[in-house]
Amino acid sequence: MSPIKSISKATVALAALSIALVMTSAMAFAASEFVGKWKTTDSQGKPFTIWLSDDGKAKGDLARNNKGLAGMWKEEGNSAVITWDSNWTTTVTKEGNSYKKTATENGKPAGKPAEAQKVE
Repeated sequence: MSPIKSISKATVALAALSIALVMTSAMAFAASEFVGKWKTTDSQGKPFTIWLSDDGKAKGDLARNNKGLAGMWKEEGNSAVITWDSNWTTTVTKEGNSYKKTATENGKPAGKPAEAQKVE
């Protein structure tokens, strides 16, 4: 077999593997119970809406200052861990039949845990 044919076959195999990995990652998010719209409160007790997309992106809406948030999320065990562009992290954890939201700012706990409800 010529070296060019070997390189072509290797390139095709590598491309197929890459596509399979991307599809597997996308399906992992799509299958998550955390994908959707969540209502909770922020660290000051004000309304906070979170949207978790199946592509790993997160959006948030803080009612206290009409500020929108952007970030990324991933599922870790029975939790969705959201890393915001603002250096805050929000974690929504399933506890039995309910969900709890906790937050950290620069790695330090912020506010009290709050109930979280999936609304869509």
